[in-house]
Amino acid sequence: MSKKIVAKRSAHRAPAKRKSAAGALPEWNLADLYFGLDDPAIKRDLDRTDVGCVAFENSYKGKLADLASSAEAGGALADVVRRFEAIEDLMGRLGSYAGLLHAGDTVDPERTKFYGDVQERLTAASTHLLFFTLELNRIDDALLEAAMTDPALGHYRPWLEDVRRYRPYQLEDRVEQLFHEKSMTGFSAWNRQFDATIANLRFRVLGKSLAIEPTLNLLQDRAGQTRKAASQALAHTFKSSVAQFALITNTLAKDKEISDRWRGFADIADERHLSNRVEREVVDALVAAVRAAYPRLSHRYYALKAKWFGKKRLPHWDRNAPLPQVPTRTVGWTEARNTVLTAYGAFSPKMAAIAERFFDERWIDAPVRPGKAPGAFAHPTTPSAHPYVLLNYQGKPRDVMTLAHELGHGVHQVLAAPNGALMAPTPLTLAETASVFGEMLTFRKLLAATRDKKERKAMLAAKVEDMINTVVRQIAFYSFERAVHTERKNGELTAERIGELWLAVQRESLGPAIELMPGYETFWAYIPHFIHSPFYVYAYAFGDCLVNSLYAVYEHAAEGFAERYLAMLSAGGTKHHSELLAPFGLDARDPAFWQGGLGVIERMIEELEALG
Repeated sequence: MSKKIVAKRSAHRAPAKRKSAAGALPEWNLADLYFGLDDPAIKRDLDRTDVGCVAFENSYKGKLADLASSAEAGGALADVVRRFEAIEDLMGRLGSYAGLLHAGDTVDPERTKFYGDVQERLTAASTHLLFFTLELNRIDDALLEAAMTDPALGHYRPWLEDVRRYRPYQLEDRVEQLFHEKSMTGFSAWNRQFDATIANLRFRVLGKSLAIEPTLNLLQDRAGQTRKAASQALAHTFKSSVAQFALITNTLAKDKEISDRWRGFADIADERHLSNRVEREVVDALVAAVRAAYPRLSHRYYALKAKWFGKKRLPHWDRNAPLPQVPTRTVGWTEARNTVLTAYGAFSPKMAAIAERFFDERWIDAPVRPGKAPGAFAHPTTPSAHPYVLLNYQGKPRDVMTLAHELGHGVHQVLAAPNGALMAPTPLTLAETASVFGEMLTFRKLLAATRDKKERKAMLAAKVEDMINTVVRQIAFYSFERAVHTERKNGELTAERIGELWLAVQRESLGPAIELMPGYETFWAYIPHFIHSPFYVYAYAFGDCLVNSLYAVYEHAAEGFAERYLAMLSAGGTKHHSELLAPFGLDARDPAFWQGGLGVIERMIEELEALG
């Protein structure tokens, strides 16, 4: 591609670094996907996608059953799957670029239009692919099993088995096509509306007008009045927009109910369990174990924290406050980078080398900017490219843990990529393994180097809070989602009623030492997972408990643990969680498995109590 094209849309080419209080922060270079909105390769690839999808349909629609019955069934079907996979990879590149560009500035009208236009083109093109998995699922089990004895098709067995799991829930072809095409004006449109609404919100805090990310960050400020002001600003602005968020929530819950009813899912979360390749009883056991542990974990910790603050109860805005009499500092970007890479390197030089590429090759977008998507994520893009990480780095110690977390995802995605576009993606329950393990490695490295008692206490407290936020809070989120979706079946919920359900699960999970002050009833409104990925949240708790158990094995393991661990990540989506955990002597179906993970958090709280 010529250099002229690179210069043509300079407004959409991020500078290599942006100054901040934490030092010069990197902005990602998306040129590995496309050079900019005017890159001719975008139109070329969109056109290739259109032509490729139509040609695929013309070549194979109505013919898979005959191919499966032919003498060369294995090789013939493998050729079809490979062609399908190549189209998926190309579409993944286009969709990823549009999504990442939009995440960098969700209020820019040109990027927003581009994002919407690409989504529409991809949705229209992929309509011609819908027949493929539907016809695959009509092939007789014995014929497909015989075809998979050919190594060419046998390579795709994990993906084919995943496709077959959806057989009981697939609909007649034209209904599937309608669902697919209507998604653009259905849940996808409401997702975009939510993102735009959140990005445009402004919060008045102590005379300053702030976007949501820096406002949420102030809930960890050292000054109590600042935390209170930030919380009240959040409550004020959420209240002014809560009717809009209630409409979005009601619409998406109804949209999901319609889909579930037509497909025949028995439980509101069964579709998520199916995509996660996890049994409902496993998730139910996790939820039951965590809820039973609330008094031993969150209730106990927050009572301890209230005592540190000289109070019986803490207002909700002090839940994540830094400990009193413990100095906080800004962690510069260079220090954060070195901290994470050193921790990764001590475990596995290969893991550190992969993580280092994210810094060296500008795969990270770290600064806070107006309009930028809040939070953090690692986007796998497509196996023919590489992942990208988005952060909103502000130099807090928690931001270092977020960096370690997202780089864990990134390493996982790089290792899984050779499995190809169909089998690289990992179920959400296992997708959090590498991220949480990366956090744990970083935390343990820092803790081991700490000699000061107050600093050790602060680090332990921060880790316990992160684990409570990952386990307790996410299971509370899951309980809230279940309550909303269950009640929505009987009619629309008012914003007030949604707030009541929110407060009920928050009181149960946080316990009596946290006082939920007026305004907190609206704080459900900004959680993106409820909108983008219903019932996603239990995956965080699954991953944290899994990693706690996995780390305990690592601490007592002989040589070879790192190799087994990287092999697990390299499997991508080719194995069930039971197969991946077996080499470590772990089984998520065993109720004791969850108790082991929760016990790690409990022991940290015990150490904090001993420190006084």
